[in-house]
Amino acid sequence: MPNNKSWVFAAQCDSILGTVDVCTHFMAQNCLYIDEIQSFDDKTDVGFFIRIAFRPEGDDFDAATFGALFQPQADRFNMTWSLTAPDHRERVAIMVSKYDHCLNDLLYRYRTGNMLDIEIPLIISNHPDLQGLAEWHDIPYYHLPISKDTKPAQEAKIRELLEQYDIDLVVLARYMQVMSPAMCEYLDGWAINIHHSLLPGFKGAKPYHQAWAKGAKMVGATAHYINNDLDEGPIITQGIQDVDHTFYPEDLVRVGQDVERVVLAKAVRLHVSKRVFLSGGRTVVLKG
Repeated sequence: MPNNKSWVFAAQCDSILGTVDVCTHFMAQNCLYIDEIQSFDDKTDVGFFIRIAFRPEGDDFDAATFGALFQPQADRFNMTWSLTAPDHRERVAIMVSKYDHCLNDLLYRYRTGNMLDIEIPLIISNHPDLQGLAEWHDIPYYHLPISKDTKPAQEAKIRELLEQYDIDLVVLARYMQVMSPAMCEYLDGWAINIHHSLLPGFKGAKPYHQAWAKGAKMVGATAHYINNDLDEGPIITQGIQDVDHTFYPEDLVRVGQDVERVVLAKAVRLHVSKRVFLSGGRTVVLKG
């Protein structure tokens, strides 16, 4: 049976003898057939991570019963775990400014069911430019302008909307605003950002033009979780594309945007399929 029809069990704890066995033995005891399993034992931070996609052999499977039976086993290892149903769809809020390439890509995948099992209840922007795109997809669009003086009130409204819509994941699809430390702390671990990855590190206005002026030979993008370190949160996935002297600044922008949209969609897919684990300032990504 395909993995998107499976239940997904994900867990992490300290590295202790018997962690794999307690999970797989429990599955076998309760007639839960394992379709896919990945695990990782981090010898540096002494952490254990596991993801199991499974399907019940019978028709009487109940998530609450699973939890009641497994929790005593989890307690032995101080294990945190989650269980995701086959029909679960993460509720995702997208935040965007004026660039539409990442938003367009996510909405296309959402509309066509292309590798993204999500719902998008709302889009939030500090500009009105992309409202028509949201309306075409019949998604509520909240235009929340921001200035230095209105920033606290604007971020308070964002938090209110995220709670009102019961959002599971926030995606910054080129939302070109630096968030306050309080907002970063609020979103820590459940908001994904995308930004360019150029070497050397070109910051500020027109980074691709800066890269062209230095003869850059690659452009790339990084998707990461938000924290209070600007563009330096735990990395989920990255991508690169070779370029050369024949690429003018506008070509670098085009290639960079292509990489950004693919990398962001991949990060969202990994997150919603429960393949990403936070381990301090790093991530563990159990890919299929």
